[in-house]
Amino acid sequence: MENLIKKLEEQITFIQHELSQMSDELYSQQNEIVNLKKEISYLKKKINDLDNENEMVITKEDKKPPHY
Repeated sequence: MENLIKKLEEQITFIQHELSQMSDELYSQQNEIVNLKKEISYLKKKINDLDNENEMVITKEDKKPPHY
C-alpha cells in the first residue's frame, strides 16, 4: 500500500511540474500573439498610409497640364 501511495505521489509531482511548464509556455505564447497582433496592426496602417500617398501622387501625375 505504501508503495502505491509513493508511486501516486510521484505521478502527482510529475503532473504538477508538467502543468507548470505548460502554463509558462502558454503565457509566453499569449504574449507573443499580442505582440504579433500589434505589429500586424502597425503594418496594416503603414500599408494604408502608403496606398493613400500613392493615390495622391497618381492623381497629380494623371492630370493634364494646363496648356492642353
